[in-house]
Amino acid sequence: MKWLKWILLPIGIGVSAGSASALFLASLERVSALQSRYAWLLWLLPIGGAAVSFIYMKYGKEAIRGNNLVLEQVHSGNGNIPLRMAPLVLFGTLITHLFGGSAGREGTAVQMSGSLSSAISRRLGLDDRNRRIAVLCGIGAGFGSVFGTPIAGAIFGLEASSRGGQRYQALLPCLIASFTGHGVTLAWGIKHSHFAIGTLPPVSWLAVLKVAAAAFAFGLAAALFIHLTAMLKKLFARGFKHPALRSFVGGIIMIALVYGVGSRDYVGLGLPLMADAFAGETSPLAFLWKILFTAVTLGSGFMGGEVTPLFVIGSALGSALSPYLALPAAFLAALGLASVFGAASKTPVACTILGLELFGVHGALYIMIACFISAAVSGRTGIYESHVRTYVPKR
Repeated sequence: MKWLKWILLPIGIGVSAGSASALFLASLERVSALQSRYAWLLWLLPIGGAAVSFIYMKYGKEAIRGNNLVLEQVHSGNGNIPLRMAPLVLFGTLITHLFGGSAGREGTAVQMSGSLSSAISRRLGLDDRNRRIAVLCGIGAGFGSVFGTPIAGAIFGLEASSRGGQRYQALLPCLIASFTGHGVTLAWGIKHSHFAIGTLPPVSWLAVLKVAAAAFAFGLAAALFIHLTAMLKKLFARGFKHPALRSFVGGIIMIALVYGVGSRDYVGLGLPLMADAFAGETSPLAFLWKILFTAVTLGSGFMGGEVTPLFVIGSALGSALSPYLALPAAFLAALGLASVFGAASKTPVACTILGLELFGVHGALYIMIACFISAAVSGRTGIYESHVRTYVPKR
């Protein structure tokens, strides 16, 4: 009956993760609409960020470590994922987006699903090894359901939290959980954003070289995001000892950036900016501004994920490279979307699959080249401190 457990348990985890993602995505759509409608909400960003940081400091305990706590639970068994992480990260991320922070949604979905799956495994009295697999299922279900990419979700959990080799024994349960979560999210009436890769260039050495050149730029952009965010986290922590003060100051800097740049395009998820990128209408420096806005938001302690901003950064950079490489803007935007996140998260396999799920298998060769080259160029450091790297050779 052991096999039955690893069918029913992932289904249960997928149902809980998919429902949590549906609640989150529906709420996120509402607060994002409010932020767009009422521009004055931006002035409350420092207060909102300070309030969330104070709540985390007082009640969050280990939950403040976010995705790193979830990944560490999987690959080392260390740490305890508290159930309170789910409501805290949901509330914190919605506040970030309501008041105009630049952040994503993957971190919230992974943390919610990770905490729920951990709670389920504790309730069932699973041992340490099985609890890790259950949390892996939660990671996959959360990622797959929030982006509508169930296969990439399952592989992302395995690739981001592996040690010494991917946990292939957990592949089937993770796939079951991820597809279940995706189906449940759709059943709740959630619709995901879709963009078309457009016309692909014929396969040739010249086209491959151009894609490789773009991938090199994508890797550099990922490295810039990684190191700028890490640097700002250290600077804020060194300059402002109290977490609430860090977020308050970060909110003030965000307000100054918005009015200094003279645009609100770089707050929130940035999906309109991504749409412009696929249409070939983005400005050449849009990706740099999105990197800066997101790094300040996350570096100063606001809640939210990195993935959607990285999607936007990659697609904007790809679109900006289009005139120089004489390749279609939508094509390069699609490659940038998948590969900048893959490089930053050190999950090129998952992001190759994500690209196939989002844009179709006909672009498989180009997507794979872009994801793996950009991951190599970006270096060994990633956005997840607890990520155990397996594809970068040790020196």
